[in-house]
Amino acid sequence: MKPITTRRSFLHAMAGVGLWAQVFDPSQPLPANLPVPVDDGACTHLPGMAVPKIELRSTRDRWVDLSAVSAPRVVVYCYPRTGVPGQPLLPGWDAIPGARGCTPETCGFRDHHKDLQALGAEVFGLSTQTTAYQKEMVDRLHVPFEVLSDEGLAFVHALRLPTFDIEGMTLVKRLTLVISRRHIEKVFYPVFPPDKHAAEVIAWLRDHPGPGGKPIPPGPEPGDDLVGAHAVTPRATSAGRGAGVPRTSSARR
Repeated sequence: MKPITTRRSFLHAMAGVGLWAQVFDPSQPLPANLPVPVDDGACTHLPGMAVPKIELRSTRDRWVDLSAVSAPRVVVYCYPRTGVPGQPLLPGWDAIPGARGCTPETCGFRDHHKDLQALGAEVFGLSTQTTAYQKEMVDRLHVPFEVLSDEGLAFVHALRLPTFDIEGMTLVKRLTLVISRRHIEKVFYPVFPPDKHAAEVIAWLRDHPGPGGKPIPPGPEPGDDLVGAHAVTPRATSAGRGAGVPRTSSARR
């Protein structure tokens, strides 16, 4: 049962983290009194699952199927929503456990990108924001890797990733997937603090060397309870959640 949030408790939480007329400033450190997210069990089903064959739009203007990436390991850090400098944060943003910190987390993966590559990992960011929105962040922060848009929630729904709703938007909760041999090998959830998370992933990779570490037992295919097999690779589109078209080129990875 979810805890009941009263108007008084919500306003008290907002006041505690100083949300009134707060404007996003990426030059400032994260507030010291952010609420810490707890493990609600929303990701316990993920280890061992097969990665769905879904093409996601990349900030490099191509389609990426995470199940087809050839790197020994693929690190996908999923985040709710980055802010834009000078624009106000969403109402109550800092009171949501795990919501704040998407820009510092991205900067962490940017700064440790070469370390992750040296460990055989290819890095992707993923959010439910549009590609155009993501491109502003990638250009401003000089992000060296691709960020993927799941605006239509196809990937989120296929893996049953945890989400939350705010201001009419459905956002993915902060979590990180380590993929090996087209299956999910490791899940980091919840993630806190976000600005230290890239170093946490690197430490885990070093403690579990090799292309995929120990063999991963086959997991359930996403959507096995809905369809018998994947005949095509759908693309995640904003036109419909889970809507897609056949993949026409194996080069689009």
